[in-house]
Amino acid sequence: MSAKAMDRVATVILMTFAVLIIGLLIGLIGFILTQGWHKLSLDFITSAPDLVNAGGGIGPQLFNSLYLLVLTMIISLPLGLGAGIYMAEYAPDNKFTQFIRISIEVLSSLPSIVVGLFGLLVFVTMTGWGYTLLSGALVLTVFNLPLMVRIIEDAIRNVPQNQKEASLALGITKWKTIISVVLPAALPGIITGTILASGRIFGEAAALLFTAGMSSPDLNFHDPSFSSPTSPLNPLRPAETLAVHIWKVNSEGLTPDARDVADGAAAILVIAVLVFNLSARWFGKWIYRKMTSGA
Repeated sequence: MSAKAMDRVATVILMTFAVLIIGLLIGLIGFILTQGWHKLSLDFITSAPDLVNAGGGIGPQLFNSLYLLVLTMIISLPLGLGAGIYMAEYAPDNKFTQFIRISIEVLSSLPSIVVGLFGLLVFVTMTGWGYTLLSGALVLTVFNLPLMVRIIEDAIRNVPQNQKEASLALGITKWKTIISVVLPAALPGIITGTILASGRIFGEAAALLFTAGMSSPDLNFHDPSFSSPTSPLNPLRPAETLAVHIWKVNSEGLTPDARDVADGAAAILVIAVLVFNLSARWFGKWIYRKMTSGA
């Protein structure tokens, strides 16, 4: 077989795989949306769930998921960015940094249920906080940090070396070079890592069962306090997320429409992930144009 024929065969095979993957993804999303489409309404999205009667909603669970995402990213993004910068620009090539890399690889391969049990021991029991949003945010930070650190480090390392050398040749300090030259150039990769980590937050359930809990108090959205037990902004309250609610309704739901509630919640979760990913990519491109003075 000639080289051109082999190239055509390889191209056809790769395109077939790509079409299969895209078709599987579209089919999966379409199935979830069609199953839960009949439940999508403003009342379903904003009302509280009913544990006994039919007709409950997912309002508190949806808010808890979004609030947990914000708390987790507030904690994990600075840590991941700092660790990625250190590993890419400052860490020497010795046994200590090799140990750090091995630790990151091991941590990234841990099952989420193991990370959840660690969070139960440390953030729930030892701290005395109990099942809280903060405990869930911290355990998700542990869960997401390895992915964020690796992606941010690779993004920084992929910045052309001549850009760094040109900045240093002008007498600019290394830290200023990292802030003004390296990070803007690495921003697309950093945004990708942030989006991937955020997507895992939306869909995570196992780790949150042991940290954020499987219940949520009756929230008073007119109370902006950070200390009130019924305030939605209180990080030290239990918070059932949307993914946990789907699992709970499917396994323990007593309402007559439990399956419909689970299907509707799954559709909302998929839509929320899609909207967040598209919005984050648009926002990231907008920031990139601003930081690089692009058109």
